[in-house]
Amino acid sequence: MEANPFREADLSLRNHPESCVLVIFGATGDLTHRKLIPALYNMAADGDLPPGLKVVGFARREKSDEEFREGLEKLNKEVSRQGHNDDLWEQFSQSITYHESNFNDADGYAALKERLDEMEAEGASPNRMYYLASAPEFFDDILLHIRGAGLNQSKTGWCRAVVEKPFGTDLATAQHLNQVVNDVFPEKDTYRIDHYLGKETAQNIMVLRFANNLFEVLWSNRFIDHIQITCAEPLGMEGGRGGYYEKSGALRDMVQNHLLQLLSLIAMEPPADLTADGIRDEKVKVLKSLRPFEDADDVGENVVRAQYTAGTVNGEEVVGYRREDRVNPGSMTESYVALKVMIDNWRWEGVPFYVRMGKRLPKKGTEISIHYKQGPNVLYNASVGAEAMPGNVLVIRIQPNEGISLGMRSKRPGPAATLQPVKMDFRYQTSFGKSSPEAYERLLLDAMAGDATLFARKDEVETAWKYVDQIEDAWHKSPTPPKMAEYPAGSWGPKEADELLDHDGNDWRRL
Repeated sequence: MEANPFREADLSLRNHPESCVLVIFGATGDLTHRKLIPALYNMAADGDLPPGLKVVGFARREKSDEEFREGLEKLNKEVSRQGHNDDLWEQFSQSITYHESNFNDADGYAALKERLDEMEAEGASPNRMYYLASAPEFFDDILLHIRGAGLNQSKTGWCRAVVEKPFGTDLATAQHLNQVVNDVFPEKDTYRIDHYLGKETAQNIMVLRFANNLFEVLWSNRFIDHIQITCAEPLGMEGGRGGYYEKSGALRDMVQNHLLQLLSLIAMEPPADLTADGIRDEKVKVLKSLRPFEDADDVGENVVRAQYTAGTVNGEEVVGYRREDRVNPGSMTESYVALKVMIDNWRWEGVPFYVRMGKRLPKKGTEISIHYKQGPNVLYNASVGAEAMPGNVLVIRIQPNEGISLGMRSKRPGPAATLQPVKMDFRYQTSFGKSSPEAYERLLLDAMAGDATLFARKDEVETAWKYVDQIEDAWHKSPTPPKMAEYPAGSWGPKEADELLDHDGNDWRRL
């Protein structure tokens, strides 16, 4: 058999997941059906699923094991990255069972403990992982009942909790939830999930920087003019999402967790090692270095909030945000937010980070673009039109079409020295011949392996909320709050967001 060159060169850094019993609270919900079970199935198809893994779905609806499996199979056929193989599903689904109980029923948890003990006596793993996939208002009840039933302890194995977002709605609620979680599970066994960190390109940010000297030596305010982080979604409030969005908004829903996590990966210093805490220590330092806002006027100058009005998205006429289902007609919840973020440390002094997220934009995509400073205005840069041409831009595409591209200027073929922008493009699909694993696949494997690198730590969550709360307080508690802007659905956002960059002589990059 041919030797594995990656193993020989010690380039394959991978933790090996341990078998366990995975208990999913909220097992009849959309997250379980569309993300968690398809992720486990794909892992089984790839041969990555630990042997002997068992899944117990915990929810209040009355179902038999077979009815539960049939519902999971139906969705898996629609969304699985690997497609659906009946034989594989038959084998995989035999590890899935269902446990009926309300989240606040102590007897249901006691019965669950008896069931898990019986499974262990029959040969199942003593390791237990509890996944909180329910609505966040049930987190406290679930965690306290887990402790009350003694489910947070195992005589011969480990017990871990995976907690879905949103992890709080402000600093105070995040601190409360952290306290409840840590009263039940120690921090080392607590995994706060952010699925953006499980995306392949997000994981590759550190490799791009620290394994390629070409980029790391240019990764500072000496060479970078500004950085943009964009998350665009064409969707609005379909499927009754308006009720949830009214309580969150774009800032809380996406910026506090996903986009600030990406910012911290881009801006962090090289960690001392590749351990979970070594990496997360550096990310927290970035979040603590975010320049605070002085007052509501400062927020108004550096943050734009907006709502979409009626318009056309991909050929479809849509209503404005305030006319969406389950949305207050007088709502002051933002469907779009753009921020100018400054980091007060040695590496990034003077470099603005522009972060934006919006609903009902023309297309779906999340990307980070690093805009390098222009070269001296001589030689080719002095030619007509060169200043109006894009300079060197490194683009990291998180989704879709995951990959990395580098924009540069080149001579157009012909006798004249005419410059034209071109790019070098790397895509995971074409370079590696297969699609990237789904984010939840990587995160579930890491949780089973005890690797918390891609999960948020307690102080990460609280520091991010402390920054975001300044903005929320200016919007909702100030006597003179910054105004709510508007933008037509199907556009790239309000003119105020363009002016935010224009003030610095910059423009938003089109996806």
